[in-house]
Amino acid sequence: MANRNGWPANSFDFNSAYLNSVLSDDEVIYLEQPPQISSDRSRGGGGGGHNVSWINPRKQVLRLHKALYGLKQGARSWYESLKTAMEQIGFKCTETDHGVFVKRWADGRMVVVAVHVDDCLTMGSFQGVVDEFKVKINGKYRMTDLGPCKWLLGVKITHDPKNGTISLSQHAYIDSILTRFNFEDLKPSSIAMDPSAPLLKSQSPATLADIAKMANVPYREAVGSLMYTAMGTRPDIAFATSTVAQFLENPGRDHWEAVKRIFRYLKGTRELSLVYGGRKEDLQGWVDADGASQEHRRAISGYVFMVDGGAVSWTSKKQELVTLSTTEAEYVAATHAAKEAMWLRALFGETFGNIGQTITIFGDNKSAIALVHSGNYHARTKRIDILGSRPRVWPPSPFHPLYY
Repeated sequence: MANRNGWPANSFDFNSAYLNSVLSDDEVIYLEQPPQISSDRSRGGGGGGHNVSWINPRKQVLRLHKALYGLKQGARSWYESLKTAMEQIGFKCTETDHGVFVKRWADGRMVVVAVHVDDCLTMGSFQGVVDEFKVKINGKYRMTDLGPCKWLLGVKITHDPKNGTISLSQHAYIDSILTRFNFEDLKPSSIAMDPSAPLLKSQSPATLADIAKMANVPYREAVGSLMYTAMGTRPDIAFATSTVAQFLENPGRDHWEAVKRIFRYLKGTRELSLVYGGRKEDLQGWVDADGASQEHRRAISGYVFMVDGGAVSWTSKKQELVTLSTTEAEYVAATHAAKEAMWLRALFGETFGNIGQTITIFGDNKSAIALVHSGNYHARTKRIDILGSRPRVWPPSPFHPLYY
């Protein structure tokens, strides 16, 4: 959206974020003293010039007044402190995403801030309002100004003013995980999964000897690294990653080879990036579902939403129920896509204003599309609550709610 509107986008980090929050009086937390402090005070040092007598220092505890890293309440305490500070300087937290704050002026100026723990991305109508915000927030908490946003959470952000585009890439992160798992010498692959080699539970090790052979294989760590890549900028590996993630509990050699194939694919496509801009297109979605081809007999829902030619939201997820037909599977997938579309529209509406009142969702199953528009009962849709005898609205809503 910053690229579409020609707005500046800056980033900054809070210094020691958790230490900025003060625990409320309702939260009374005591910590044991570190051994060194106990021994120092037992010799009469007292620490910091305080003359304190400790009879049995190892049984003494200290009350915690500020949140620490590793504390269960640390993240929430920091968020509450940051939210209070943002409200004091005129920002409002959005209802759709509590990590996004917006401030608008009567003359049309606005600033949007997205926060992820201590990493922040801020954009505004022009650089002046962004700089003003950074001065005010720096007065609340110490922060490091990183200037125009070029890197954020391991994602490289490249702006091309000539073509009016902005791209997101994780090539540096991909190189790091290839090095971490010693996959630099792997031969690149053109596809992320082999469709002729399905992954099954029967491929998991069953004997102690086979389990021992897989004990030192970093399967969970590798899949976790792939998940971050699939969630960040690589929707093309979302299905493959979700498939190998089903065998985290007891992976076998075939499952490990499938993980290595995804890494091979990433190695050959490490320079691919998400590109936004060049043309103006409002929010649109595409949805599909497979035919329950995997061993668990549940369909896989997949959707992707795009703005200005680039994907902004996507998923590939196993459906929670066993559907009885491809029509039902596609209908369920369309329902999840419709929920995401409603959330995205609400998010855009709270931040940048409405980006198209109507969001078109494309599907390729005529039966599911007909069911969406007609709402007639059928033997295989008895579990789906449709409009029935309730008053109909014309034109009909894109998708009716489902109840199971």
